[in-house]
Amino acid sequence: MLVLFETPSGHALFKITDEAKAKALDGSSDVSEVFKLKAFRKFDDTLDALSAATATVEGSVSKQLKKLLKKHVDSGEKLMVGDAKLGGAVKESMGIKCVFDNSVMEIMREVRSHVDELLGTSSAEADQRAMSLGLAHSLSRYKLKFSPDKVDTMIVQAIGLLDDLDKEINTYAMRLREWYGWHFPELAKVVSDNLAYAKLVLKMKVRTAAKSLDFSDCVPEDVEQEVKHIAEISMGTEISEEDTLNISALADQVVTLMEYRSTLYEYLKNRMNAIAPNLSAMVGELVGARLISHAGSLMTLAKYPASTIQILGAEKALFRALKTKHATPKYGIIYHASLVGQAPPKLKGKISRVLAAKCALSIRTDALADDAEGATVGLEGRERVEARLMQLEGKSNGFAISRQNGNGSAAVSDRKIPAVTEPKPKYNPAADVVEKAEDSGDENRAKKKSKKDKNESSEKKSKDGKKRHREDAEVDPEKSKKKEKKSKVESEATEATPKKKKSKK
Repeated sequence: MLVLFETPSGHALFKITDEAKAKALDGSSDVSEVFKLKAFRKFDDTLDALSAATATVEGSVSKQLKKLLKKHVDSGEKLMVGDAKLGGAVKESMGIKCVFDNSVMEIMREVRSHVDELLGTSSAEADQRAMSLGLAHSLSRYKLKFSPDKVDTMIVQAIGLLDDLDKEINTYAMRLREWYGWHFPELAKVVSDNLAYAKLVLKMKVRTAAKSLDFSDCVPEDVEQEVKHIAEISMGTEISEEDTLNISALADQVVTLMEYRSTLYEYLKNRMNAIAPNLSAMVGELVGARLISHAGSLMTLAKYPASTIQILGAEKALFRALKTKHATPKYGIIYHASLVGQAPPKLKGKISRVLAAKCALSIRTDALADDAEGATVGLEGRERVEARLMQLEGKSNGFAISRQNGNGSAAVSDRKIPAVTEPKPKYNPAADVVEKAEDSGDENRAKKKSKKDKNESSEKKSKDGKKRHREDAEVDPEKSKKKEKKSKVESEATEATPKKKKSKK
């Protein structure tokens, strides 16, 4: 029976002289009597050792190991292997019967503890340890798919420095404008760009020299003419030569920092395209770098769900909203992406949610995909977000939008969707309910009221007539008696005439 043992320096093949003694080893017996070295295949270099080690880890048989086993293992002979996957691969590919159980592990432990004695090597223990450490580091890098281009720590540091530079440049530029404004206050209104302003100050120094200088490399021609014109009529104060030197030194600092910022941005852009190309295609290099920096690393960001990516950077607002039971924020750092910026205010929340979902897929592709080529996932996701934005805008504007084209993107048609208006409710006479009893009752009440008014008016007239009759009787009694007789005759005549009957309708 043979024993296959892997060392940092090569593959060793030992022959067991006595199997009973090999299984009963206790550490005190002589190991060299039980195990005899049959063959040893030394690795040529570190790459050769790494390929053999990675093949063993993956459970496959390397070319060097196949040559060794074909040459020194006879047919029908058993082979003890410490790894079950490797034993299965050897048995399947070469037809050699392999043994890998608990007893084999005890034998491997004895061989490992006496490997220098069995191999007969005179190398120092420090050299063996150095070889083991080097191979372990190489194997760890292979397992982690380590690449210097995939280090996202550089992105975190670069975006932090870029933000600090922006703050410093803004502070220095504002101080320069305020300081030089005492001498040439009108220049700040004409030149708004900080870099152009600093270059003008460096070149001009004092406003009286503006007329004889050429500023074509700093500002456009129309701005140059305006600067020269206002320099002649400026209301600024005079400054000394020492003041000019200090102002020029500050302007030189602004120009230097601006140039370094542009260099740093190019570096950050290249690193983002190497480490996270899909994320860069979705939200841009700066927003993607800020997301990675906020999460700590690309792998940590890949573990976040889309809902967390959407509000990443708005943690204070989120917890404040949860505490006060108000509406939670709809976006965080992702708000600065161009896709969210070009959306209307009422659609920013929906677009940020869609964009965060596509960003989550892009980030996981960048972090976990082994053979991802280019930014295909990011570009497809961006097209889908743009199609969704067009669809939402089309709904609000009344334009019809097809679902998708053959390439997965939506297309807008010129057909106008008619405005959906609710029809005006028509008058339905059948829904009217006429209660005749109530109507007749109303008519009776009206008649009674009119009759009562007539009676009251007649009573009032009779009272007035009686009152006048009494007054006339007091004045002329004979005349009053005649009037009474006449009224009595008239009343008897009216009572004698028959009353007309009311016709029923």
